[in-house]
Amino acid sequence: MKITTVGRQMSVSEDMKALVAKKLTKLDKYFYDEGAATVTFSRRKNKERIELTINASNTLFRGEAEEDTFRDALDRDIEAIERQIRKFKTRLGKRIRQAAFEVPDTALDVIEEVPEFKIKKKEFYFKPMSVEEAIMQMKLLDHGFYVFENSETGDTCVVYERRDGEYGLISPTKEE
Repeated sequence: MKITTVGRQMSVSEDMKALVAKKLTKLDKYFYDEGAATVTFSRRKNKERIELTINASNTLFRGEAEEDTFRDALDRDIEAIERQIRKFKTRLGKRIRQAAFEVPDTALDVIEEVPEFKIKKKEFYFKPMSVEEAIMQMKLLDHGFYVFENSETGDTCVVYERRDGEYGLISPTKEE
């Protein structure tokens, strides 16, 4: 697995990078060499925080933990990703190539399979608007996110309110 470590307003020590590589080998049984992991370290309010994102065959797995130590946060993130894999094992097996993703039978004894998704369909007209207008509309509707057509790019985008009170924008990238 290819591992990228990022430190937000801090530098990540070589010891911590080695620990991350050692701990992520636990997940190799699921992804083999196909996975790419990004581990982001940060500190906030006397807590140490790790965001772990794994991309395997265009499927994203994400864990985010805030603990007293980076080691504890890393352990929680890895456990969270393993739970996600066990929970969605059947769907993931269908979606990801079997050679790149395999769930050993010993890992399946804790969490039962997720039942079929119940989907409610909602349709509405996309009015082209700016990002600021979309945020205002989201706040007026008292929603956590809002889908809109960006008037500048013509793309379908999503604005959302982040946990830290800031706003985020999700927009598509063009395939090369």
